[in-house]
Amino acid sequence: MATVRIAACGGYTRRSPLSPGSLAAARMSTEPSSPHHFIRQIVLDDRASGRHDGRVATRFPPEPNGYLHLGHGKSICLNFGLAREFGGTCNLRFDDTNPAKEDLEYVESIKRDVQWLGFAWSELRHASDYFEVFYRCAEKLISDGKAFVCDLSAEEVREFRGTLTQPGRNSPFRERGVEENLDLFRRMRAGEFADGAKTLRAKIDMASGNINLRDPALYRIRHVPHQNTGNAWCIYPMYDYAHCISDAVEGITHSLCTLEFEDHRPLYDWCLDQLDLPNHPELWQPLVDAGLPTRVSRPQQIEFARGNLDHTVMSKRKLMALVQDGLVDGWDDPRMPTLSGARRRGFTPWSIRTFWERAGITKQNSVLEYSVLEGCVREDLDANAARRLAVIDPLKLVITNLADGHEETLIFANHPKNEGFGTREVPFARELWIEREDFMEVPPKGFHRLVPGGEVRLRGVGIVRCEAMLRDAAGAVCEVHCTLDHDTRPGKPGAERKVKGTIHWISARHALAAEVRLYERLFDVADPDDDSDGKTYRDHLNQNSKRVVRAWLEPSLGGVAAGTAFQFERLGFFVADLVDHRTDRPVFNRTVTLRDTWAKKA
Repeated sequence: MATVRIAACGGYTRRSPLSPGSLAAARMSTEPSSPHHFIRQIVLDDRASGRHDGRVATRFPPEPNGYLHLGHGKSICLNFGLAREFGGTCNLRFDDTNPAKEDLEYVESIKRDVQWLGFAWSELRHASDYFEVFYRCAEKLISDGKAFVCDLSAEEVREFRGTLTQPGRNSPFRERGVEENLDLFRRMRAGEFADGAKTLRAKIDMASGNINLRDPALYRIRHVPHQNTGNAWCIYPMYDYAHCISDAVEGITHSLCTLEFEDHRPLYDWCLDQLDLPNHPELWQPLVDAGLPTRVSRPQQIEFARGNLDHTVMSKRKLMALVQDGLVDGWDDPRMPTLSGARRRGFTPWSIRTFWERAGITKQNSVLEYSVLEGCVREDLDANAARRLAVIDPLKLVITNLADGHEETLIFANHPKNEGFGTREVPFARELWIEREDFMEVPPKGFHRLVPGGEVRLRGVGIVRCEAMLRDAAGAVCEVHCTLDHDTRPGKPGAERKVKGTIHWISARHALAAEVRLYERLFDVADPDDDSDGKTYRDHLNQNSKRVVRAWLEPSLGGVAAGTAFQFERLGFFVADLVDHRTDRPVFNRTVTLRDTWAKKA
């Protein structure tokens, strides 16, 4: 697949901050700008022609067998976005037809993710809401001679199916009579047969060039309790069969799927054609009896390219393995490409929505650069995150021409470009913490920070000169001694004197100790799934993807709520961890650096 580079353009329009103060109050509002793409054009044409009575009804139908990842964000934004734009509806429907792999934990996480991205579903549905409807539809297919009960094993079915170049063979059970098939199917439902002993298959065409039409399975036996229906059922419908019926009974007009379902569309249409649900209300009468809002339609399936990013994997199976094998710290590990991981990392809903909007909707599979998503995060946080001072690799700096007990309060702006964020007080004293990388004993050419005998400006304070340095037992510099040029302090005659470097600092006496987690990409190559060199994605795990340091923060960061984001000046954007952060034990995660550091590594 080709790698796509996306330039910044379009997206959401910004407005002024809602009110000054915290990040939560200063968060800018966003409005969708309705980017044009081929699916939107289909909807426009359908509305113009009166198809679906001009309605737009979509759905987001995840299987609750894992946490949603960033790729799912594309489908969420597309389905909910179209419904929002055209005044339609979008349901959240859980495709819970495979109870062996599904869990209520995943159900709750999916609901949180959709809401976090800024969307609200019209109705919350489950495929299991329609189990009785699926069953009635299956009996209709059997009665019409369009389905049969098959005794072939899964391995035998594969043998009979044929290949892309050779037609399949009919099952020896294909010609069972209607009454025998109905009897066997009812006994399947009653639990008389073991798992895998029988399946219900559609009777279509074993010579079809589309393998999906070679008598596909509609039902299989699974003696597994279901999260919603308990032990009421031991037969469960296959996805292709359940999906189209679910769409129809929910009144969905545009069923948006990713490209891998394009070859499945003929089966989708075949099922709907055979069942003719709008004209057979007896099939969906159970929904009416249950009081579920029902508006039966003839939906159309439309496919689009899924969202793929470099430097990550999107397979639920592989993500599950990373969690189960302890290679990450859970589904919400900030390095994971899950939406819950992105939220904990500090990515914003605006940045994810904007990223997928800028990526566009096409039928061409491609891989998008992770750096583009990071650019969207920087864009949002640069405008909306208050500034704070922090030191993550501390070196002691002592201003020797200040008294031991010297202490004063400085006023700093919370945002350099937006006065609405207000100001804060920052304590200043004789002993400070600075970043270790801001001092070099033997500097390279072009180094414009602190060096022996050199000068640098302390942010908001004035210019200091390095006069001496102390070493620890290992010979490393552990403390630098400087003098402050008082004439260069703000408001003094020499305040405008020029030096090439400005560095930040923290008052050591007032500093707030914190745990800071420095995250990088989970994989160290662009395509971890590429096994051409004999390696697997596990071999490409970035061993430096998480580094934990003890940092010093300005005291105004004490008491901030989990999930609050800041720019730590000169260091990057950071967020108070959603899980481990406490006011008495601060934990901050680095969301993203101020610039794309990976571009230099490529």
